[in-house]
Amino acid sequence: MRACFAVALLLPVPALPQAAAPARDLTRAIAVIDALAARELARTGIGSVTIGVISGPDLVWTKSYGLADVAAAKAAGKDSVYRIGSITKQLTGLMLLQMAERGKVRFSDPVGKYLPEVNNIAGRWTTAPPITLVQLAVHTSGLDREPGDMATYTSGPVGRWERIMLAALPRTRFLHEPGTRYSYSNIGYAILGAALARAAGSSYIDYMTRNILEPLKMTRTVFEQNASMLPALAKGYAIRDGQPDPAPAATELETGRGYKIPNGALFTTVSDLARFISFELGQGPDSMLPRQVWLDNLTRSASANGDLTSGYGVGFQVMRRGDLIVRGHGGSVAGYHAGAYFHVPSQTGLIFLRNAAAPDFRADFVFAAFAALSQD
Repeated sequence: MRACFAVALLLPVPALPQAAAPARDLTRAIAVIDALAARELARTGIGSVTIGVISGPDLVWTKSYGLADVAAAKAAGKDSVYRIGSITKQLTGLMLLQMAERGKVRFSDPVGKYLPEVNNIAGRWTTAPPITLVQLAVHTSGLDREPGDMATYTSGPVGRWERIMLAALPRTRFLHEPGTRYSYSNIGYAILGAALARAAGSSYIDYMTRNILEPLKMTRTVFEQNASMLPALAKGYAIRDGQPDPAPAATELETGRGYKIPNGALFTTVSDLARFISFELGQGPDSMLPRQVWLDNLTRSASANGDLTSGYGVGFQVMRRGDLIVRGHGGSVAGYHAGAYFHVPSQTGLIFLRNAAAPDFRADFVFAAFAALSQD
């Protein structure tokens, strides 16, 4: 996403959908997406991709192409597990929305109210107000993308992620005065997850499991590999001289992600991620977050680039081409690339899960897919 300024991004108000969208004939759109996906994978021909199309509450079509395990010639399928990187940020943003709606925090609360260790960050503007929860959520805190000596803090088991993040704070710096411009920050989202967990009186992973994953019935979504999901894991591949290299992804699985848990740790399947997309389309459940609260959240973005073609809100990125506005998030980690996007007016969503770090599945693919979905 290109550099953005901290300005309001004024977008049309999404229409409030019915509890369940009426059945739509997406045959033509799916044919377009099928051809687009096959073409994109053919750019490298390495690994696999799994595509999902969502209409209202349902995953209406999914197809997998290529190999989940190249050496074993194992085909990918609907139940293949992929890593989704920064799409995890969407669920952390939802945690903020939930806790604010339930009166546990306020968007404008200073982060230090819950995580006083944030004052260990270097180079703070002493005359500026302290950074807030919402500034972390929309990337206007001014924090650098990563801490210095990043490799020191990006390994270690999930159970130690908060301790690793706290150790990284003195090596983290401000790039900009808080609240003055957009600057994407992975360490910022780790800080947000830790602060919210402190406010909830729970570990981050326990909160996410009980309050988001379980209510959405995302039973195949986890923060770290385990024995039950490993047989279905699509092996991740770097591409070296046109050949698949499993080593970087395998190493990261073995060593852990360090502090990068609230900002990029999730493993999931197309079916599970489709349930989250349906929630983002306004399909509930209201017990997790009132539908109107979520849809109201989509009408505001706190940061945008100068030509208003991209921006960031609480729990979503937004991209715009002409009159077509798509929300969601992309994600990349070693050996994996993913995207999960939705379009409220047409009540449609799109997922792609890729087990190769390749320069395919670009924004062109997403907009071409939604141009077809929004016309049917």
